[in-house]
Amino acid sequence: MYSYELLEPGCYYLIQEKADAPITLIKVTMKSDYCMYVFTYNDELVTGWKKKTDHIHDILECLNDKAVEEWQEHYNNNEDAYYEEDEE
Repeated sequence: MYSYELLEPGCYYLIQEKADAPITLIKVTMKSDYCMYVFTYNDELVTGWKKKTDHIHDILECLNDKAVEEWQEHYNNNEDAYYEEDEE
């Protein structure tokens, strides 16, 4: 069992918060003395605070810069497609 305290600001991680939970992409944006501000990428971007002691079932990987660039290209294209449908 891991905790958010192990994660570094500015990095993207693939994690599972619980054993039966889906894999989630997160980015840690800042650390305070007791908490971390985290971006969670699902269908929509969700932001929020996590306690450093909050449990994570598994940290699958820290994405390298190339993987993040590739993911951002696809994620941003999906957001554009969503908004284009609404405009028609």
